[in-house]
Amino acid sequence: MIDPEIVAAHRQAVGADPALDRCPIMGTYAPPTVMFVSGAGSWLVAADGRRYLDLLSGLAVTSLGHAHPEVAEAVSRQAHRLLHVSNLYATEHAPVVAAHLDRLLGGGGQVFFANSGAESVECALKLARRWGPAPAGRFRVVSAMGSFHGRTLATLTATGQPAKHEPFQPLPEGFSHVAYDDIEALDAAVTPDVAAVLLEAVQGEGGVQPASVEYLQAARRICDERGALLMIDEVQTGLGRCGDWFAHQHAGIRPDVVTMAKALGNGVPIGACWATSTAAAAFSPGDHATTYGGQPLATAAARAVLEIMEREDVPKRAQVAGDRFTAGLLGAPGVRSVRGRGLLLAVELDVPSSAVAADLLAHGVIVNAVTPSAIRLAPSLLITEDEIDAGVSAVIESVQRVAQSS
Repeated sequence: MIDPEIVAAHRQAVGADPALDRCPIMGTYAPPTVMFVSGAGSWLVAADGRRYLDLLSGLAVTSLGHAHPEVAEAVSRQAHRLLHVSNLYATEHAPVVAAHLDRLLGGGGQVFFANSGAESVECALKLARRWGPAPAGRFRVVSAMGSFHGRTLATLTATGQPAKHEPFQPLPEGFSHVAYDDIEALDAAVTPDVAAVLLEAVQGEGGVQPASVEYLQAARRICDERGALLMIDEVQTGLGRCGDWFAHQHAGIRPDVVTMAKALGNGVPIGACWATSTAAAAFSPGDHATTYGGQPLATAAARAVLEIMEREDVPKRAQVAGDRFTAGLLGAPGVRSVRGRGLLLAVELDVPSSAVAADLLAHGVIVNAVTPSAIRLAPSLLITEDEIDAGVSAVIESVQRVAQSS
């Protein structure tokens, strides 16, 4: 039996409650068509009781699957002990999580905890500004066209998508954009006033576009030669999703700054900005802060997530599962190509991706249209072989249905 309160909440969420003259939620997203009330592993349950195979993981967030019992237990246990004291005082999990992240990134760094990916990138941008004035005059940040770094004013400006800039002009100064994966363009852009280069090793929102190894290595060399910080945005790609702990590690480089979020809390909001000790030293007390960043509930979740990820060797699982998805989809009717790394994949189609995403949702499978011609797959890193095969079959069948109806 469906809970009447859930039905009422769903009607409010989609603006279908006649008692309301408007939807109570701001219209920053299109009205939702489904309300989810529970989940387990790779599966979600909607308000009407229907089950959905989730191949998107809340946009690469629930990398250990929904309601992972160990993460849920860690959150529940911490909620009964301590939720918040502010960053004027130490709490038990934050230094453990910071040390764990530092180890995964090669050591020798420090971590600032935030609440989201945008906030972790905002921290990186402020760090670049604080670091840049010595030598004087360094303040600009170079990023790539097609990139996505967040929705705050600064991170939106760093985002290389002009259409997203237009409604919010004038934007902050000090940002420039160059062609992605173009070494010559990057080389020309890093002038003496550039404090940092901000790149994604795989552009997620830009259509799942991996950078070449040569490009990332050239970015490291150029930054070393010019004295600029190399900052890698791993908010979507970090923590095992692309087959390494962090996607830039595929190129064998060591950035000065790495941002992350999404998978770190498996759904509990938490982000982190890691920097080498040399770069981090640019901050002094009072230069940057956050009320909730690194609070006990979020770091308890992150601590459990990292322990499970290492035990399960999620980078290896992502490699194997990504290969299985790719092998199953390549050559299927209507599938042009599959690109990406690990379990962050874009499937190029002969039919409109939005139509396929809508058709899949109607048939109980969740993906999203990351470009007009490609759907994105970013399932749980613990997805099973049977679930992969079911997902592959569902995508192929959906493409055929859309092609036949067009």
